[in-house]
Amino acid sequence: MVHRNWKTAALGAAMIVTSVAGASAATLDDVKAKGFVQCGVNAAGLQGFASPDDKGEWSGFDVDICRAVAAAVFADPTKVKFTPLTAKERFTALQSGEIDLLARNSTWTMSRDTQLGIVFTGVNYYDGQGFMAKKSLGVSSAKELSGASICVQSGTTTELNLADWFRANNLQFNPVVFEKQEEADAAYDSGRCDAYTTDASGLYSIRLKLANPDEHVVLPEIISKEPLGPAVRQGDDQWALIVKWALFAMVNAEELGVTQANVDELKASSANPEVKRLLGLDGDFGKSIGLAPEWAANVIKAVGNYGESFERNVGQGSPLKIARGLNDLWSKGGIQYAPPIR
Repeated sequence: MVHRNWKTAALGAAMIVTSVAGASAATLDDVKAKGFVQCGVNAAGLQGFASPDDKGEWSGFDVDICRAVAAAVFADPTKVKFTPLTAKERFTALQSGEIDLLARNSTWTMSRDTQLGIVFTGVNYYDGQGFMAKKSLGVSSAKELSGASICVQSGTTTELNLADWFRANNLQFNPVVFEKQEEADAAYDSGRCDAYTTDASGLYSIRLKLANPDEHVVLPEIISKEPLGPAVRQGDDQWALIVKWALFAMVNAEELGVTQANVDELKASSANPEVKRLLGLDGDFGKSIGLAPEWAANVIKAVGNYGESFERNVGQGSPLKIARGLNDLWSKGGIQYAPPIR
């Protein structure tokens, strides 16, 4: 009886493995067949993370993830189309197959990771929820906002964190809730709310778009952990690995000193074993996820390493000028860390 049960269990396990293996290539095959990656991004145009220019060309830190995946698959970062999505729409669009990848400043939480049929593939930005207020209020801390009206977007972790934090601090507040970010932005700018709450990175971006940015201040409190990252559908292991390792390649490249400018030179001359594995000169790491040997080199040529993408889009080379902080490499005081290509 035991022997028979063992055989039955083994057969069942084999069927599961076969099923997963069969399903795992579905998205990659679909993407190759249509010739582009369909990527969900912020509908409001969040400067520094995802926003279109006057010609409709998208750029930003999240957009770079989309382009990195396109470069890994096609060796061409332009083979991506963007679907602007509100907070309410984003997960449904991914679940339904409307998009292949969601890169829309979305917080990785347990419920989202376990109950929505999606899986987060990494953290491209460690963030936390903050507050912005008009300087005319004369407040220097969020704890001075008791009784204030606060603009917040619905369908987000922001809305839940806001209620939790004020309750925990025995403070009163009046939430002014909007479905769309642009509605919340406009309401705050017009004076309907005393303060605005969202991820701190978003506050810096939104502040730049206000009629008089210098009249507003981002308060010092960070009230939550908001690990933001790309997500894909569950049950498609190969596609999840491709998206995951596109991000990890960027982080590893920064640590190894591989840049957009020197990647070709290092590919031709580097004797560093780690660099050689990253750039496809040693091992079959690309083959193991269905990509060409130079998949990571193509990512770096397309968008640069993680630090280059950060500085260009949201860091000191951008209007936002956000400090690296937690998003610096683990070796430089931050917590950005990628598993090795080995």
